[in-house]
Amino acid sequence: MPQTQATCPQCRQPVAVEVQQLFDVGQEPQAKQKLLSNAVNFMRCPNCGFQGLLPIPIVYHDPDKELLLTFFPPDLSTPVNEQERQIGPMIQRVMDNLPQEKRKAYLLQPKSMLTYQTLIETILGADGITKEMLEAQQKRVSLLERLITTPKDDRLTIVKQEEALIDMHFFSILNRILQSTLAQGDQASQKELMDLQQLLFGNTAEGKKIYAQAKESETVIKALQEAGKDGLTREKLLDVILNHQSDVQISTLVSMARSGMDYEFFKLLSDKIDQAGDDEKKKLTELREKLLHLTEEIDKRVKEEFDHTKTTLEKILAAPNIEAAMQENIEEVNEFFVQILETELSAARKSGNLERINKLEQVMIFIEKATQPNEEVQFLESLLDIEEDAKLEETLKANQDKITQEFLGLLNSVVSQADSQGAEAAMMERLNKIYKIALRISMQANLSK
Repeated sequence: MPQTQATCPQCRQPVAVEVQQLFDVGQEPQAKQKLLSNAVNFMRCPNCGFQGLLPIPIVYHDPDKELLLTFFPPDLSTPVNEQERQIGPMIQRVMDNLPQEKRKAYLLQPKSMLTYQTLIETILGADGITKEMLEAQQKRVSLLERLITTPKDDRLTIVKQEEALIDMHFFSILNRILQSTLAQGDQASQKELMDLQQLLFGNTAEGKKIYAQAKESETVIKALQEAGKDGLTREKLLDVILNHQSDVQISTLVSMARSGMDYEFFKLLSDKIDQAGDDEKKKLTELREKLLHLTEEIDKRVKEEFDHTKTTLEKILAAPNIEAAMQENIEEVNEFFVQILETELSAARKSGNLERINKLEQVMIFIEKATQPNEEVQFLESLLDIEEDAKLEETLKANQDKITQEFLGLLNSVVSQADSQGAEAAMMERLNKIYKIALRISMQANLSK
C-alpha cells in the first residue's frame, strides 16, 4: 500500500502514513473495514504519541448499496473547482471498473459529505447501523482513550465503574487499534495497549471469557502440533478433535487443518459413528454435522476470495498498461494473489500461450520491484555495513544528494523504533552516529544555498 511522509502537527517530525483515497467495495471487499477501522490515512507518531486522521480527499463506492460518497477536508480550504479536479479522476476510476450494465444513475450524482463523521455515519447507516448504535460505539472509544491516558495504578477503578461498556465490541475496537500499531511498528503504543488488554482480561467478565477462549484455542493448537510431530495423519487429526470438542476448539481446528478434513477423514468419522452405541452415536453425528458446516463455510470464503482475486488479475491483464493497472490495484496484492499468479503463469507456460506468459511476467516483475526495499532503506543498510567513522562520513558526503527529508525521516523513525525495542547499545550508537552526521551534512548544504 502506498505510503506518504507527513509532518506531525505536534512535534513536527516526519511520520510514514499508509494512504488510500479511493475505497471501492466492489473492487476491494475489505475497503470499508479499512476506512472504518482507521487502518489507513491515520497518523500515529512514534516520537510524541500524537494520533489523528490525515486530511486528504476520499471517494467511497459501494455498488450493492448504490452509494457514491465524496469527502474533502474543510480544513484544506480548497476551492470547489480544485476539489472537483482532484476527486474527478477517482470517480472516473469507479465508472471504468464497472461493466456497462451496472453504471446506474446514482453514479452521476455523488453525495458530498461535509464532515468525516457524516461520511462514516452514512456508510454505517446503509448497513442499518443507527445513530444510537454509533453513539454507543463512541462511548466505548472514549472509554478506551480515557483508559489509555490514565496512569496504570488508577485504571482498575475506571474499569470497575464502566464494566458495562467493556463488552465484545469494546475488545474488537481494542484489537483493531492493537493490530494497527503492530503494522505501523509503534512498539511503545503496542506495549501500552497490551498491558491494558491484560488488565481487562483479568478484571472484567467479558475479558475473562475471551481469555478463557484464547486458552482453549492455545490448548488445541498445542495438541495439533504434538500430533503432527511425526506427520499428521487423518487418524491422529480425528483423535485430536474427539478430545477437544468445545465450539472454540472445533472452530480453531477446522481453520488450521481444513486440508486434512477430506472425504477419507469423514469416512473415518462415519465408521466410528456406525460402531458407536446410541448415546455416543448421537454425539458423534452432531460433531460430524458441525464439522461439515464449518468446512463448507471456509470453502465458501476461500472460493469468494479466489473468484475476486482471479477477476482482479484478469482485469489487470486486459488493461492496456499493466504497470498502471497494478499501481491502481496494489492493495489487492497479497499472498493469495501471488499464489494465483504463479498458478496461472505455470498453466500459461504449459499451454505455450506466449502473449499471456509475457503479461503475467510483467505482473510478477512489478510485484518483485514493489517488494524490494526503497532507495532510502538500501542506502541506510549500506551505511550500517561501514565500520570506520571516517569512511562513514566520507560516504555520506559523497552521497549528499541521497540525504533527503525522506531519508532523514526514515532515519529518525528507525532510531526511535530501535530505542523502543531495546536494541543493542552498539546498534543504537551506530544509528545515532549516522543520523547526526547526515543531519549536519544536510544543514550545511541548506546553509550554503
